[in-house]
Amino acid sequence: MSHSTDAPDNTVRPITEGRPPELLPLGGGAHLRRRRLADAAELNAAVIANLAHLRPWMPWAGQAPTMAESEQLSVSGEKVWEQGTDFMYLLGLDDEPAKVIGGFGLHGRIGPGALEIGYWVHHEHTGRGLATAAARALTEAALALPGIARTEIHCDETNAASAAVPRKLGYALDRIELAPPTAPAETGRKMIWVTEG
Repeated sequence: MSHSTDAPDNTVRPITEGRPPELLPLGGGAHLRRRRLADAAELNAAVIANLAHLRPWMPWAGQAPTMAESEQLSVSGEKVWEQGTDFMYLLGLDDEPAKVIGGFGLHGRIGPGALEIGYWVHHEHTGRGLATAAARALTEAALALPGIARTEIHCDETNAASAAVPRKLGYALDRIELAPPTAPAETGRKMIWVTEG
């Protein structure tokens, strides 16, 4: 029996051999913590409470997630953390440890040696610098990982709130890429912000 050597290699490989801290204190009574299955109910409630806020920019916010979907999302998040391909966090308050007021991630979808930072913050907690503080902490954590030399933040050019975060952190606007819109408010012009360690 012969085996073809032309078959695609679908092996999941870590983007880094390291792992970032599971808890990142942000100051001001807030923190990022590794997303766990135990957080599924609070994550579900937070997403449902923010659908109108998220729908214009997030393709996954078109409809309310079921509890089963939020549980599966949390299970997937734990799996990719262990695989070293993505690192999913929840934004929380120190005085309400179970509450979820945002979602953040380090995503290995932009190629070797780099991680993309994605984020959203609960509509009741915007304008307080939480996204900037969390993205700063994730930038530092990512660039401290073995083999990671670059972080990127991607957002539509009309998403002023999201674009303000990399600008405040000193990221450089590397380019604008044309891409089909995936959410109602997107223009199809994606800003790629970059910083290197």
